[in-house]
Amino acid sequence: MAADNATGAKRGAEPNLSGGVLVITSLVAGASAGALAKTAIAPLDRTKINFQISNTPYTWRGVVIFVRNSVSREGWIALWRGNSATMARIIPYAAIQFTAHEQWKRLLAVDTPHTAQEAPFRHLIAGSLAGVTSQSATYPLDLARARMAVADYRSLKAVFVRILSEEGAVTLYRGYGATVLGVIPYAGVSFFTYDSLKHWHLDYSGTTPHGFTNVLFGGVAGALGQTSSYPLDVVRRRMQTAKRAPDGTYPYPAILPTLAHIYRTEGWRAFFKGLSMNWIKGPIAVGISFATYDQIKTTLREIALTFSSLRENL
Repeated sequence: MAADNATGAKRGAEPNLSGGVLVITSLVAGASAGALAKTAIAPLDRTKINFQISNTPYTWRGVVIFVRNSVSREGWIALWRGNSATMARIIPYAAIQFTAHEQWKRLLAVDTPHTAQEAPFRHLIAGSLAGVTSQSATYPLDLARARMAVADYRSLKAVFVRILSEEGAVTLYRGYGATVLGVIPYAGVSFFTYDSLKHWHLDYSGTTPHGFTNVLFGGVAGALGQTSSYPLDVVRRRMQTAKRAPDGTYPYPAILPTLAHIYRTEGWRAFFKGLSMNWIKGPIAVGISFATYDQIKTTLREIALTFSSLRENL
């Protein structure tokens, strides 16, 4: 996070690095963190999506049956089906999100622990804007990933070819509104909580958190972020994976009709279907992602600073 600029051991050194180096290190660290985190929880993610888009009641017994049937039909690799699409999306998504978060915090003047604590609302908004920025840039890939998770497509390219030929380009942004409405609280709460916990740790102990502590802080941030936005996550998955009827209409045409249909046919509990699984996978993914990002970013910037110093001394 950008908060690490303020709380990290190398805080005073970072201004000696060019803006381009800061952006590149953020992009590389974000891409690496996102790829590692998503691969780790891919089986849980696919299982969650399966329940979100169906009328099947969510139970842990149902989860076990789904996993067992998937493995018996296609082998263990079935649990990672669609992960190639996930990587195609998450690498640019995470790279953009983490980098955008740093830039938004600088623009909103909340890029140090002191300024962030003085202006908590701007700090929260910076995370939300980072989420909207990255989601807007990569949304068609998110839709393609959802389609691959629930249907047998040969490749990511095959998803786009079928959508464009059978449904039209506008389908690539089905569910975008629900996604943006969901990412605003999710990204805002996640980044705000993670940075705030790091700032609290620094104030309390006088040391910068790292390693498992950052994983733990990220896990708390992920749990709160996921819970705050989960009903809209269910809505967007229904809209993303809905099949078009012969007359060209969709069963879930927009956010409000989708909300009404789910409530009418399945009850309010359907809006939280799979949330208990998200309380497992969400904290794991966010914890790994945030901690990995901080570690890789710090290491890359230390290396860049070392090379910069050597070049100056030649």
